Amino acid sequence: MNILERALVEKAGREHGWENVVESIEARVVLGSARHRGRATVTAASGGSGWELAFADGRLVRELARSLPGLADGAGGFDAPGIDALAALLRRAAELSLALPDQAARTFRERAGKELDRLADKGTEVERLIRQRVGQDVFREALLDYWGGACAVTGLALPDVLRASHAKPWADCTSDEERLDVFNGFLLVAHLDALFDRGLITFDAGGDMVIASELASDHRALLHLDGSLCLRWLAPEHLPFLQWHREHVFRG
Repeated sequence: MNILERALVEKAGREHGWENVVESIEARVVLGSARHRGRATVTAASGGSGWELAFADGRLVRELARSLPGLADGAGGFDAPGIDALAALLRRAAELSLALPDQAARTFRERAGKELDRLADKGTEVERLIRQRVGQDVFREALLDYWGGACAVTGLALPDVLRASHAKPWADCTSDEERLDVFNGFLLVAHLDALFDRGLITFDAGGDMVIASELASDHRALLHLDGSLCLRWLAPEHLPFLQWHREHVFRG
């Protein structure tokens, strides 16, 4: 890449979640961020136009290929034929880097620590409430990033009515990493969040919605629940949390 091409890549990085230029040489540009631990390596496309992108984190590669399948090259890399494709890849990769474990737990510890340091009274109950509030905010942000700001079932992209639903509830988790694991929850519209939280719906190992028998047919009709509802996608890491939900929360 010449200096102008590298400048274009660096600008796209700054505008889409990769504000740090780790390396910029003729062969490649390596981008990073102070907000997450991802690394994006951008090289000139072998065909002569556009760019090729590579990421070291295998989980990020898998999730990015799921999000933007048309740009995956089938060998663990991504092709960006133009600036719009480059921007889309960098933006989605940054969102996923902010969401994937254990970035949310790291963000939580940093943010909660700053809030607690400002307090004169650090009683046990005050600390518990602050940690819970900050944790819930961070978890919601992580789910918004992971699901691209849209409901995990309906695809509705209206953040004001979306809720961060835990599969294994906050109180039952044994660590901050488990509580804030982006795979321990789903971004759901408000009525699906309430049903999931109360154990009136769950999801099977294939991502299909399972509805509790106590929801009568008229309830299901009014709630627009039918046999076609399912998660937009399901990662292997979701499965243990969903199994816990089916065994301990779902009312059958």
